[in-house]
Amino acid sequence: MSRAFVFPGQGSQAVGMGRDLAQAFPAARLVFEEVDDALKQNLSKVMFEGPESELTLTANAQPALMAVSVAVLRVLEAEAKLDLAKAAKFVAGHSLGEYSALAAARTFALADAARLLRLRGEAMQKAVPVGEGAMAALLGLDVDAAKAVAAEAAKAPDGKTEVCQPANDNGGGQVVISGAKAAIDRSLEIAKSKGAKRAIPLPVSAPFHCALMQPAADAMAEALSRTAMAPPRVPLVANVTASAVSDPATIKDLLVQQVTAMVRWRESCLYMKDQGVTTLVELGAGKVLTGLAKRIDPELSGVSAQTPADIEALVKTL
Repeated sequence: MSRAFVFPGQGSQAVGMGRDLAQAFPAARLVFEEVDDALKQNLSKVMFEGPESELTLTANAQPALMAVSVAVLRVLEAEAKLDLAKAAKFVAGHSLGEYSALAAARTFALADAARLLRLRGEAMQKAVPVGEGAMAALLGLDVDAAKAVAAEAAKAPDGKTEVCQPANDNGGGQVVISGAKAAIDRSLEIAKSKGAKRAIPLPVSAPFHCALMQPAADAMAEALSRTAMAPPRVPLVANVTASAVSDPATIKDLLVQQVTAMVRWRESCLYMKDQGVTTLVELGAGKVLTGLAKRIDPELSGVSAQTPADIEALVKTL
């Protein structure tokens, strides 16, 4: 069995995440303490106790999700003597999960990853005034059909072109589009006319992974230029290219592009399968990526680990 370790993105957060880990394992507590120190904030208290409204703020959710993912990995390293380089062929993460993957693979120091994600969340939030951007999930369409919907929706009645583009190709007939609110509103009816089973506006605070995020990409370019990066212990399958990369300078460029580019998750999973991966091990909050695995390819299996019981079960398979 060949594994890839994968790391969830925004939307997987839930109040209480990481609490059982912190109670059970010193290695997890150390991760949460280091993230709290790096951010000069008691983020772990927000993770463990809420309120949910504070945890779901982009600037909190992003470093919080990374912290839980890295805590799971550090517990596996401490308790089961896991060697990432031997246990996994690749790491990959969905959007912010790419930073979790890189922290897990020691490209970024944990404190640096937390600070980068805090900045990323704040910069994404500031890039577009509230109410001017939106995202929608198109169910039952492949990415080419979604691109056609987005291109049509981008044409405003006054003849101007507004931003509207695919943001996440999640596989299994689920593509998320992102852009100007008026264009996303138009896309809902256009998608249905083109055969979408459903077109659902998403409750997000900003239009992620589209051209409107360019100010956030610029902010990340500046921050990454000041952050130390080492080659990952196992190759990263990047969101932007859906292929493996290990060179820190290339990874840095891809992380900047990632802010405005589509997350090619379906293609990333198929790439890993083509390279011999049979199991995606999702480390961290929720089971979103585990659920997507089989929908992307029936031959891929997904396993999630976020609680002490999950970790105990996973260790038996390593």
